Amino acid sequence: MRPDASPWRPDILARRETSLLAGASTAAVFTVFGGGWLGDLSNPAWASFMFAWLFAVMLWSSFAVVRHADGLAVRLGEPFGTLILTVAVISIEVVMISAVMITGEETPALARDTMFAVLMIVLNGMFGLTLLLGGLRHREQVFNLKGASAYLGVLIPLAAMGLVIPRFTESTADASASPLLAVFLIVMSLVLYGVFLGLQSAQQRHHFQEPSTTGAEAGRSAEDHHHDAEVIGTGYHAILLVMSMLPIVLLSKKMAQVVDHGTAALGAPAALGGFLVAILVLSPEAMAAVRAALANRLQRTFNITLGSAVATIGLTIPAVLVIGLVTGKTVELGLDNVEMVLLVTTILSAMVNFGSGRSTVLQGTIHLLLFIAYVVLLFDVPA
Repeated sequence: MRPDASPWRPDILARRETSLLAGASTAAVFTVFGGGWLGDLSNPAWASFMFAWLFAVMLWSSFAVVRHADGLAVRLGEPFGTLILTVAVISIEVVMISAVMITGEETPALARDTMFAVLMIVLNGMFGLTLLLGGLRHREQVFNLKGASAYLGVLIPLAAMGLVIPRFTESTADASASPLLAVFLIVMSLVLYGVFLGLQSAQQRHHFQEPSTTGAEAGRSAEDHHHDAEVIGTGYHAILLVMSMLPIVLLSKKMAQVVDHGTAALGAPAALGGFLVAILVLSPEAMAAVRAALANRLQRTFNITLGSAVATIGLTIPAVLVIGLVTGKTVELGLDNVEMVLLVTTILSAMVNFGSGRSTVLQGTIHLLLFIAYVVLLFDVPA
């Protein structure tokens, strides 16, 4: 591209953002014809074709999201580049849940199940895979212990008050929160997450940056990690990042129909459909986390995974509780007993494994096995 050529020129934009055009056109086509195409999936060949098409386009769009997130990371530095990626993905996910709550059928446990699935995917699946791959390549990796402690310090009270306490309160007959508790959870989540973001982006920003012994090493590490990133402009990458994520979110609803049909046809548990869709929605963050770990930039992996976990609870709980209070719909937040044990085990393992500021294959193996345990429990249902 010539130095004076604008990246917003249609011809240049079309060449560079082919994945965006593919995602947008696929989303438009499925918006118009998706009802008929997905109305009858009884033919296995047709259902497989629909799945392959949607999966390929969503995965292609995910690569574009990671590319623009890398561009922002170069322009803004850490933790801003990762923070934008995390908040954008989780915010669009919250919008999806809110839209289903407002326009869909009564689904009291939708938000709870989605939050728990995201927590298990990012804290165990993504973390386990990235730490394992990073450990296999670099043996031992370092991260900023103060930043990891800050994430866990916010995550623990949010998870306990939002996902555990409602199961034990006696003000309601189910796992929902009373109006008084709901208001408190809304205020608590927004205040705690807001204070955390303020400290992360300003006063304690250095706690979320890659640790190094010298400034020269930090500069070389950052340069090595982003040597292949095409950097254009902050506004360009920010806008295109969100635009690249929108097809993933829009098509995930269509993918959910295909996956739900497949799970029903195969006799798989209903929760498996939401789990698979959550993996696709989180795929941009997963790819960015893996790339960072392989490049020996483990702090960015921590910022992505732990940041996603904190944002999921900190943003979802206020949104769904406000909708519940306004519409009068029941919102069940309390986890079941088995889920609570798995959540507590995950957080305790993270506290122990991240207590030294160094990571090896062992930590990755532990969290990956916890993720496999979560998947196994999805299928461990009464016969």
